[in-house]
Amino acid sequence: MDADIIVIGAGAAGLVAARRVARRTRRVLVLEARDRIGGRVLPHPLTRIATPAELGAEFIHGAAERTKALLREAGSAAIDMGGDSWVRKSGELQCNDDNFSSSARIFEGSRSLPDDESVEQFLRRFEGDDALRETAQAARAFVEGFEAADPQLASAKAIADEWESGTDSTSARPLGGYGPMFAHLHNDCERAGVRFAFSTRVRRISWRRDGVAVDVRGPLGESQTLRARAAIVTLPVGVLRHRGDDAEITFEPELPAPKREALAHIEMGHVVKVALWFRTSFWERVARGRYHNAAFFHIDGQPIPTYWTQLPVRSELIVAWVGGPGAVALSGRSQPELVEMALAGLGELLGEVELARGEFEGGLTHDWSGDPFARGAYSYVAVGGGNARAALAVPVGESLFFAGEATSSDGQGGTVNGAIETGERAAAQAVAALGVKEIA
Repeated sequence: MDADIIVIGAGAAGLVAARRVARRTRRVLVLEARDRIGGRVLPHPLTRIATPAELGAEFIHGAAERTKALLREAGSAAIDMGGDSWVRKSGELQCNDDNFSSSARIFEGSRSLPDDESVEQFLRRFEGDDALRETAQAARAFVEGFEAADPQLASAKAIADEWESGTDSTSARPLGGYGPMFAHLHNDCERAGVRFAFSTRVRRISWRRDGVAVDVRGPLGESQTLRARAAIVTLPVGVLRHRGDDAEITFEPELPAPKREALAHIEMGHVVKVALWFRTSFWERVARGRYHNAAFFHIDGQPIPTYWTQLPVRSELIVAWVGGPGAVALSGRSQPELVEMALAGLGELLGEVELARGEFEGGLTHDWSGDPFARGAYSYVAVGGGNARAALAVPVGESLFFAGEATSSDGQGGTVNGAIETGERAAAQAVAALGVKEIA
């Protein structure tokens, strides 16, 4: 045996799982296809700016107690979001007092439906209701923007359940970004004896009651089979579902039917996220300082409609964002094209096109949908997928365990905290199945 437990993936779920398992056995091996830790968390430090450009996960959603505890361990903290939201209506920016709860309430009626419906189908029933039409439009925008979901595919019942949890109603930020927390987890793992194999692609996972064999391709293209008593799989749904080229991962024997059914009902949302940084935070000065405390800007009808600052931290960094079908529409655009589009959109939104260009220093993005180790941003449940997240989380025998945000069934799908909690859950399941005793 090469290890007692192999953890596949060094994102939040994988690192937390490896750290917890390492309390019971030193024989833990983490396999990661990338050359780094973090998975869909990707901080990019900026030379002159205190806040990193978070090209992946950026916020802390809901109570997120485990995330906040890990931040404290790493000497960091969560800072609550603040500031104003501005929406461009009738040609001018207006302070927007609408909140998430009004959009969430519209989905309450979906629970009484005899059959599940797509978000689009469900919201269409409000088109003729003058009192609710605008709320329904806002709800659709939330589904696309926050859930990164396609309303034609997303389950109305699942959205209602997840939004009722309150996870999306409050947000905070890790002070200084997620980088220190992930470095802390990685260091803890290494101190506990966890071994890491980076740039190592998993090709096939063969599972039996008494163990697993994982076929991998190393950084130089070499093939190898690694054996362990169990494996914890933390790969994104987009990777697990992918079929058709050299990046495909197969299971031998095939996963049980309930697991395959669960994977068929969980989609990956798509996002275009562009970090823009400037010589100064010029948006705080324009319009006689009207936007000095702006946290979010939104403009309908633009390819990239949403922008946010780093408040409560004052920074020269702004993030541009589009999710769902709008992001899919931009697939194939190059990084320079997306940066230019975001910069032009910000300038137009503020009515300061030339000033934005004059202050601009640089921009960066990451193509998560085209990334073969992600194949999307984060997960959402498709029509008819009621218990798909819970079904995906169920172990297969006593040798195969599953974690990651897509397996979080308490409203935290798509979040870092959801990934952390599922990593801890899968680690506990694996340790219990193997019966290993805690190291003294």
